[in-house]
Amino acid sequence: MRRISLWAGLALAVAVLTGCPPTYPKCNNDEQCQEKGEVCVQGQCQECATDANCREGFTCQANKCAPKPPECTTDAACGSGRICEAGKCAEAQCKDDSACNGGKCQAGRCQAPKDTCSASTDCGEGQECQSGKCVTADASSKCDYSPVPFGFNESTLDSSAQSRLGELAACIKASQGKITLGGHADERGTEEYNLQLSNRRAAAVKRYLVDLGVPGNRLSTVGYGETRPVSSAATEEGWAENRRVEFQR
Repeated sequence: MRRISLWAGLALAVAVLTGCPPTYPKCNNDEQCQEKGEVCVQGQCQECATDANCREGFTCQANKCAPKPPECTTDAACGSGRICEAGKCAEAQCKDDSACNGGKCQAGRCQAPKDTCSASTDCGEGQECQSGKCVTADASSKCDYSPVPFGFNESTLDSSAQSRLGELAACIKASQGKITLGGHADERGTEEYNLQLSNRRAAAVKRYLVDLGVPGNRLSTVGYGETRPVSSAATEEGWAENRRVEFQR
């Protein structure tokens, strides 16, 4: 019993002499702040004491790491012969036009000729980038000119064909040039009947496009009957491919 009391007394004496570690955010040294990734500054755990405690691109301000202010925001802050790029001063890209490969040197930067581009976003309204140059966009190249299908012995447009022609009409009106509507039929029926049927199909497509605002003088029709099949298969699938109106530009 006496020995136990002796050990308890020794433990109490050590605790008194060494003292208990302070409670966060209080501290006596940096080690007591490491768990939080901080340093000890005047008895308090703080994010930083100097810039060295912050990662690259940050500075220590009021014991907090904050982004460094940009070196510059305008060319004027960089002095003669230098320009401001991404917040830092850098050497000018050019002194005269000879360094700009056909472009213009303006305020130390090479400006590409107005008709050059790397993407269509570099071009003006109504233009697109082709082979590094801005050219007037051909809206017709973006239209869906796939053939309009028809049912067996039909020359009327179903709801699916009407929906697609509604989209195509807007595209045609935004483009230029004339379009020939070529009507076709499958091989069943007489040659004379199929010719008449193909003409009716082409006329139905023209009539619908004109109703949607496409100028009639930009559309012409022709019937080919069964003379230009796209499939030679004597099957329902093959005949369905041949019952169509094509757009010829």
